[in-house]
Amino acid sequence: MIDFENGSVFKLKQSDDPGFRDEVQPLLVDGEEVVLTYEGVRDFIVFTNKRVIAVNVQGITGRKKDYASLPFNKIQAFSIETDGLADNDGELDLWFSGLGKVRFEFKENVDLPAIAKHIAASSL
Repeated sequence: MIDFENGSVFKLKQSDDPGFRDEVQPLLVDGEEVVLTYEGVRDFIVFTNKRVIAVNVQGITGRKKDYASLPFNKIQAFSIETDGLADNDGELDLWFSGLGKVRFEFKENVDLPAIAKHIAASSL
């Protein structure tokens, strides 16, 4: 399982790479759609209309991947910290029933309020 306590695992920026959508397509259920995608150096996350799928690319070749499915209906609370003048990174903290806190760190210019709005609307 991905070590979500280590925030440096995911330092993300927005991405429009269609490969990420293709990568998670076999995991999607009926009626589920990819809404937002974010990428790190090799890792990435996708927000669907039902959950967050975090993908940790492992090994030298990158063929081995760890997929974590984080359903919106298990979120008990969340918070965002937007980037500031001296601190260019933003953070999204999600608290899941049975899992605890999951943190994603975002590089500058990521619209965290839009992500928060998506989570709030999807977890109702």
